[in-house]
Amino acid sequence: MALADAAGFMFDLDGTLVARAPEGVVALPGAAAVLAAIRASGRPLVIFTNASDSDPGAIAQRLRRGGLQVADEEVLTAACSSLGHLRRRHPAARVLVLGTAVARRRFAAAGVSLIAEREAERAEVVLVLHVDDVALSVLEAAARAVLSGAAFLTANYVRAYAGLHGPIISRGAMAAAAIAKASGRRPTVVGKPSRAAVREVAARLALDPRRVAFIGDDIAMDIALGRLAGGQTVLVRSGMGGGGVVPANRAADLIVDGVGELLGRL
Repeated sequence: MALADAAGFMFDLDGTLVARAPEGVVALPGAAAVLAAIRASGRPLVIFTNASDSDPGAIAQRLRRGGLQVADEEVLTAACSSLGHLRRRHPAARVLVLGTAVARRRFAAAGVSLIAEREAERAEVVLVLHVDDVALSVLEAAARAVLSGAAFLTANYVRAYAGLHGPIISRGAMAAAAIAKASGRRPTVVGKPSRAAVREVAARLALDPRRVAFIGDDIAMDIALGRLAGGQTVLVRSGMGGGGVVPANRAADLIVDGVGELLGRL
């Protein structure tokens, strides 16, 4: 499938469309033009970030300030796919969400039965999102819950994502790794790449995911997600995909240096 034949598009955010800096986000060359060309063709797009510290509307607002015209409904986060997974697989469970206050409020508003950190050992599900800070005692209690049989989920289990001045280490993955070490259990990823994320993209685009082009800078997240979905994959070398040789068994269908190179292929 050529990009011109794709029925819809999923874009990663950091390192693909923007570079993140302390003062905000900066649109990468060609990003705005590519999104505009897709919309002009009448095809839908979604931007899926594994960030889980903010809601999609707040992210879209930051992108608009950074030079990308993005609608709130065009943004998905790992929290979205995590919530979808909880609704399908653990609809009545007591859930410990390790994340920001914004994320916990969103899950509570969606009807998830949240338990407080002081009750962590009673959790039936432990879900790790982005954390600004977390106490060792909470990580220990979460590990005990997992040892007692709680489902162990995480939005993100890769070490870093692309920033303007180099890789930004994932605090959520660090917290999940601590629980994994203490419990001896590897978490189930419900952000990118996962079946939960594929379902979220397909639902938002209202398309068979096999007809979607998955475009991103991270082989372990974006390209893996596209391969899981059976869609077309495009590796963008402007972020985590820059440099090095891509293993043949993980290669994308197309590799470009920057997202702007896609403009003539749409």
